[in-house]
Amino acid sequence: MEETGTPEFNDLYGLIAFVPFSAMKIDFAPADIPLKRRLQTAAVLKWVFCFLAMAPCCILLFIYLLFTRFWLVSVLYATWWIIDRDTPSHGGRKVPLLCCMPLWNYMRDYFPIQLVKTVDLDPRQNYVFGFHPHGILVAGAFTNFCTQATGFNKLFPGLESYLLMLPLWFRAPFFRDYIMCAGLIPSDKDSASYLLRKEDGGNAVVIAVGGALEALDAHPGTHSVLLASKKGFIKLAIEHGAHLVPVYSFGENEVFDQVANPRGTWLRWIQDRLQSIMGVSLPLFHARGIFQYSFGLMPYRKPITTVVGKPIKVEKKEKPSAEDLDALHQLYVDELTQLFEEHKGKYGISEDAHLDLL
Repeated sequence: MEETGTPEFNDLYGLIAFVPFSAMKIDFAPADIPLKRRLQTAAVLKWVFCFLAMAPCCILLFIYLLFTRFWLVSVLYATWWIIDRDTPSHGGRKVPLLCCMPLWNYMRDYFPIQLVKTVDLDPRQNYVFGFHPHGILVAGAFTNFCTQATGFNKLFPGLESYLLMLPLWFRAPFFRDYIMCAGLIPSDKDSASYLLRKEDGGNAVVIAVGGALEALDAHPGTHSVLLASKKGFIKLAIEHGAHLVPVYSFGENEVFDQVANPRGTWLRWIQDRLQSIMGVSLPLFHARGIFQYSFGLMPYRKPITTVVGKPIKVEKKEKPSAEDLDALHQLYVDELTQLFEEHKGKYGISEDAHLDLL
């Protein structure tokens, strides 16, 4: 059936298929699972909780404390928040000790996740890494660029990586301080520019180019990249003379299932509207549980391999023209496509599969 602009009633079956737990045969995990695998599951559970629920919990805690005898904690934190309000947009407050915790090694081994270097990167330069695809929870981007579990500092000595995240999350009390410790900064121009202005180089700003909207296209077996109209990161690179580096994370879309939501359906229409209003997308995803393999919000144990391509040299120009943006954007698309084609066969992707540029 051809896709139309009218939502289809049959899409209800997609939602119904998401919750038939009573009719589902539950495949429980065996009791004799090795301790190492249980620790891996615990590490990923902690990460999923932080991604999905920690910010709301921190907000509720902040409000709750105001109505208890510990109200001074919230008042003092609010004072600190005002004093510290510019820190997220000025490089954050990355704590190397947190990034090197053994906890992240367990998370790496759960999938497992691997970081692959194709060429050396000069630490005297600043870089804009374009990360593709976003996936559901950007597991590859977080593990590779916010922790040292996959050896970023050894593969690219002299470079410090910073992952951009929706500014919304930096408004959550307590949570903002936690995510800054991992090298996360707001995904706005000022925050990225602050790092790219470093004259002696050494900073790598990692941008999930497709953003939250691309998560709505993160289905297993697909290679959709929201890139055709994305030129903000291109302009950012030109204005600062930062070299562009395409990055493709093979397997990123495989670790979660998502309710079918093709464009033109009523579900996708609702998701698009919510994303435009709130800035965050709401994919209806599911995978496995903690103690069973049938349903839940824990990701599947499927490998993720993040390949860092060769840099595209960029000449600094404070006011790039539309032609400059178009030319560099096309070059970036070509390099990303070549990166995908060169490496797809190594990671179980059919030779007939190609990038779907949206």
